[in-house]
Amino acid sequence: MLDLLWTLQRIRWVDLVDITLVAAIFFGILYLVRGTRAVSLLRGIILLIILLALLSTVFRLRAFGWLVERALPALLVAVPVIFQPELRRALERLGRAGRLLTRSAGQRAVLSRSLSAVAEACRVLARRRIGALIVLERETGLQEYVETGVTLDAETSPELLIALFDPHVALHDGAVILRDGRIVAAACVLPLSTAFLEDRRLGLRHRAALGVTEETDAVAVVVSEERGSISVAHNGRIIRDLDPDRLERVLRAFYQNVLEPRRFWRKESKESEESKESKESAIH
Repeated sequence: MLDLLWTLQRIRWVDLVDITLVAAIFFGILYLVRGTRAVSLLRGIILLIILLALLSTVFRLRAFGWLVERALPALLVAVPVIFQPELRRALERLGRAGRLLTRSAGQRAVLSRSLSAVAEACRVLARRRIGALIVLERETGLQEYVETGVTLDAETSPELLIALFDPHVALHDGAVILRDGRIVAAACVLPLSTAFLEDRRLGLRHRAALGVTEETDAVAVVVSEERGSISVAHNGRIIRDLDPDRLERVLRAFYQNVLEPRRFWRKESKESEESKESKESAIH
């Protein structure tokens, strides 16, 4: 007890700042990787470090300690390679931090109409059992995928989206990409996810939707031609079997900070119901 009091008396304000800074860094790392596949890898690395520390110091295993000391530099090099997707996503988030929402009321109205158009088009496509893949660009640019397709730059409407995915149209095979409420390209090629999918009924469209959302912060909407179901993918996760009304609510939840900027900035830490559901109840 006396030793603890002696230690507390020697703590300076600089030490408190130092401890707070280190804690904030660890909190930021955990916050950035939450909900991703990196969580299990990070947990495994932490357990491995603890085990190695116990074996090499507590039990004084000299030979094992020498091996750990020599292997540690290689482990430090391997960590960025293992966590490369998560690190890139974290750096993108840092780059977007502090970005002002400067969209005008007219631009927000266009975006709102485009979300309604996507929901209505998916309603018709699902009823007709026509496959579709619609990707909505957010903060991370999708120009590299836009260049793989056919440039359109057209106003978003349910009729145009339905026509683009008609099996008799040459542009139906691929993804349609929306930017700021407008259709910028069709028949785009997207990266396929390499993650294991438990449901074997998920085809290439779902893998492409997961792939592009693993690489960027985009939102992808998938209509299955086999089941006539609607799914939404974001951040490498997918929410399945949505009805058109709920689809529109989920999409608006992702764009809430743009459609309702004042309400968004007043909100401190409470997430909207649909946004929280899309992050926590999503199925890998």
